[in-house]
Amino acid sequence: MRVLMLGGTSLTGPYAVRRLHALGHTVTVFHRGEHEAELPVGVRHLHGDLAHPPRELLHPPPDVVVDMWAMTEADAQSFVDTFRGVAGRAVVISSGDVYRAYGCFHGREAGPPDPIPLAENAPLRKSRYPYREKAPSPDHWMARYEKILVEQAVMSQTDLPATILRFPAVLGPNEYRRFHRWLKPIVCGETELRIQESWSEWRWTHGLAEDVAEAVVLAATHPIAAGSIYNVGESCTPTMAERLAAFARVAGWGGHIRQVSASELPEADRLPYDFAHHLAYDTTRIRTELGYTEAVPAAEALAHILEWEGIGSQSPKP
Repeated sequence: MRVLMLGGTSLTGPYAVRRLHALGHTVTVFHRGEHEAELPVGVRHLHGDLAHPPRELLHPPPDVVVDMWAMTEADAQSFVDTFRGVAGRAVVISSGDVYRAYGCFHGREAGPPDPIPLAENAPLRKSRYPYREKAPSPDHWMARYEKILVEQAVMSQTDLPATILRFPAVLGPNEYRRFHRWLKPIVCGETELRIQESWSEWRWTHGLAEDVAEAVVLAATHPIAAGSIYNVGESCTPTMAERLAAFARVAGWGGHIRQVSASELPEADRLPYDFAHHLAYDTTRIRTELGYTEAVPAAEALAHILEWEGIGSQSPKP
């Protein structure tokens, strides 16, 4: 099978490319050239912009095209216009930030918490452009980022059968070390880690990059996935306190995790979100329909994350 990957050179993509290549598929990676990943010999690289696709991108036509680039409605429309009637199927990466719970969590929407875990038919946000306030300029992609509109553009047409994968918070090399502030006391050998009480009981589905890549591979290689939307991530989402305790066990840290009110923390460490709204996703559908399961055992995954954080398994420093 000919698989074309748009992007795929940073966090999740390289794992998916390696796995697809190992399965015997012909893989082409099309990217801007801003990042280069160590990929197997035989994987073809093409550099460029989808706004001006090179001829060899479409000839021979791919059986499946995986779009890890689409961040805006315009991105998705350009993708559809380029590959409709050309590629056999598409896999498009979305995010769990499409759910209404995400809007409520950030205080942009009101209402009671939605039941968890959030299945694929859970209510979506009514608000749009969740990262516009963080955009460094009005023309930056973050000002136009909206995965709900990406999903609508892709799924509202039939000329390019598509699968949507709603990613969790992905952990792995090249991500922005989202747990660093809490893991730092471990590496520094401190005896106590204070965490915000409201945050400690919050649930947010995560996934190791190598595990999440398996979802991409399954969606790309299973024709039955066409027309479906799948949540991706761990089967059971722990609280943040439980997650940190698991990190501490793997790291061999003997300190104490203490839950405190936000007022007891330095102002810079206070988290201003509504933690009554959990972002825990139901991943039953992809596990049942496509046979998704984690590629890396849980303890090994935690050890990998600690290693990327520069910690590794260790005993507390004296």
